[in-house]
Amino acid sequence: MTSETPAIISIRGLTKTYANGFRALKGIDLDVREGEILALLGPNGAGKTTLISTICGLVQPTAGSVTVAGFDIGRDFRKTRELIGLVPQELAIAPFDVVENTVRLSRGLFGLSRNDHYIADLLGRLSLGDKMTNIMQQLSGGMKRRVLIAKALAHEPRILFLDEPTAGVDVELRKDMWDIVEQLRQDGVTIILTTHYIEEAEEIADRVGVIANGELLVIDDKTTLMSRFGKKQLSIELRSPCSSLPESLAEFDVELSSDQSRVIYSYDTRAERTGITALLQALNEAGLQLKDLSTVQSSLEDIFVDLVASNRETGEGVA
Repeated sequence: MTSETPAIISIRGLTKTYANGFRALKGIDLDVREGEILALLGPNGAGKTTLISTICGLVQPTAGSVTVAGFDIGRDFRKTRELIGLVPQELAIAPFDVVENTVRLSRGLFGLSRNDHYIADLLGRLSLGDKMTNIMQQLSGGMKRRVLIAKALAHEPRILFLDEPTAGVDVELRKDMWDIVEQLRQDGVTIILTTHYIEEAEEIADRVGVIANGELLVIDDKTTLMSRFGKKQLSIELRSPCSSLPESLAEFDVELSSDQSRVIYSYDTRAERTGITALLQALNEAGLQLKDLSTVQSSLEDIFVDLVASNRETGEGVA
């Protein structure tokens, strides 16, 4: 998938201001590529759910435009809603509903004819084949989450929104859910998920967007994002502890570890020169003997935390 892949969702200048004056979305611009998995990261109250709800036609925007496969969400609401499946964060399912019936009903609500073969196949792919006649009350939290996905896919949408799909799910079921998402992508479904779990975005997303205070701070391919905002640290282990760093190292971005046994040097991997050679020479000239070297790359979590913290301090997004 490349930047030339056509957008199935196009958002321009999307703004939502509630009656009390709260601005939940502040001029969001976003294109979602057909067939991709896009993860939206953000703290509580960042605007993730409002963004999804607006695209799905559940929240009326104050300004801006949203098109889904070329159809406007306002003028062509029925058509755009047929193209979208939504898995909400809340487990809002009647406890005595039978699994097969509740999924079949969701299909019927979109005016599609009954297709028991498709429903059975869908439930089977979601590992619910042996639960078709169970009532919801008999299912675990993870299984109920799968039923929600089945309900969202019952009308065969091209786009699936997952709002915190693994919230309250244990680690093993979370990994199963990642496998389900990848399988859906292979079936041609475009997937947009919101999540608090950084490792979830790292594991399954093609692109990652960071939202805070109603603004889309950054969105990029996962690897490009890591390269653009990530830094590397060189950890230099000393043969003997050092009480303080020599003044000759002041020109370098270095700090002494809390146990005084390592010198930590942060550098930009995109720079023409990393400065490592000069640093090692300066350490040698200062009489500091080295024991070992190792490097650590910034994680997506580091980048996320830095971006959100920067937005809180400046109140501005990142280009």
